[in-house]
Amino acid sequence: MELIYGIKDKPKFGKVILFALQQLLAIMAATIAVPAIVGHDLSASAALFGAGVGTIVYLLFTKSSSPVFLGSSFAFIGSMFSAFGGAATLGLAEQAGYWGLIIGALMAGLVYIIIAIVVKVCGVKWIDKLMPPVIIGPTVAIIGLTLSGNAVGDLMKSNVEGGSTYVALICGLVTLASTMLCSTYGKKIGRLIPFIFGILAGYVCASIFALIGKITGNQSLIVINYSVLTSLDFKSFSGYLSFPKFTFLLGGTAGLKAVTGKYLLTLFTAYVPVAFVVFAEHLADHKNLSAIVGTNLLEEPGLTKTLLGDGVGTMISTVFGGCPNTTYGESIGCVAITRNASTVSIWGCAFICIIFSLISPLVAFLETIPSCVMGGVCVALYGFIAVSGFKMFQKVDLNKNRNLFVASVIFITGVGGMSVSFGAVEIRTVACALILGILTNLMLSKEKDDGEGEAETKSAE
Repeated sequence: MELIYGIKDKPKFGKVILFALQQLLAIMAATIAVPAIVGHDLSASAALFGAGVGTIVYLLFTKSSSPVFLGSSFAFIGSMFSAFGGAATLGLAEQAGYWGLIIGALMAGLVYIIIAIVVKVCGVKWIDKLMPPVIIGPTVAIIGLTLSGNAVGDLMKSNVEGGSTYVALICGLVTLASTMLCSTYGKKIGRLIPFIFGILAGYVCASIFALIGKITGNQSLIVINYSVLTSLDFKSFSGYLSFPKFTFLLGGTAGLKAVTGKYLLTLFTAYVPVAFVVFAEHLADHKNLSAIVGTNLLEEPGLTKTLLGDGVGTMISTVFGGCPNTTYGESIGCVAITRNASTVSIWGCAFICIIFSLISPLVAFLETIPSCVMGGVCVALYGFIAVSGFKMFQKVDLNKNRNLFVASVIFITGVGGMSVSFGAVEIRTVACALILGILTNLMLSKEKDDGEGEAETKSAE
């Protein structure tokens, strides 16, 4: 792919702000969704702050050579529930659950650090043999395809009870159409920030429907919820600036003292196995990003540095936001569509996340963006991830049974949504598909090429 801005390019300051805002809009919905799902008073602003700090750590470890944002990981949602559930089962105070989130993330981060050390000593060739393009390509495609249901669901979702599915769909399609038109026909700046234009168009569309619905009393036309904004108390300081509810503050010293040995074992079984699974996703994401930017990120800056950045970033971000981080497919899709790989944009996004998390009206505004509008954006983002995966294995010879079976197993188990749970540990769809693909490839590794078979036949004659 021909990039407009390369990894080390430095756009003008004004453009950097726009590019950073676009990255923020791309990753924002998923980043704040995790704390909302887990509950227990985890906040969106703390998650944004943690994601910003974690991304800065990642950029420092990779020496600004890998253009991807780290946001809240959905893979660890089950582990986070286990942190609170385990504390409750053992009769510990809820404050211990917050420290459980932090300690569990420390354990997961240590897994990354250990793997990074192994890679440093043994190199990455064993990984290339273990996961060749016939495995990585379909796995990357599955990452996008498994998210397609989320995109379509959001595309037709109203944020207000009684809101029409069809109105939501119209707003989502306006967002998608605006994004595509800007990316394809827009001038240079339009092609670089199509998501900002798309989201603004969808937001305006939803606001117009809401205004008409308010005037006519037709509730079905209202799909956007402004309550977060209208509930702000602008007469007080908190209406403008607020301090996020950091995880370590929620836990306090009382929560830390309540942690027991049995609880640590619970956290180990909940977090460590998932960390190995997320490592596979880390690898697939960086393979995908490498294909987009035209640089093998497993060699430069190197898998060791990306793993250390991801692992240490997760540790530090969880102290603030409670959510372990992971490289975001939405961020990679944003790079692919805009052809802007400048890590300066990622730095900008990280700092804006931190700043926005402290400004109450901005956090509130981001939370008012309708799900249908974000769904329209995600149709394009997730689609690009899937297509990137297809491109990665387009040169693989599918006439060979081995390759055909490997790709088939990954696609069917991935699209079929296979997942396996062992107690508190859940192996999610992408990881299941990847593991089965690796096992299939190893099982059929002795398949001979047609040329080898013919040579042996002639030798026997």
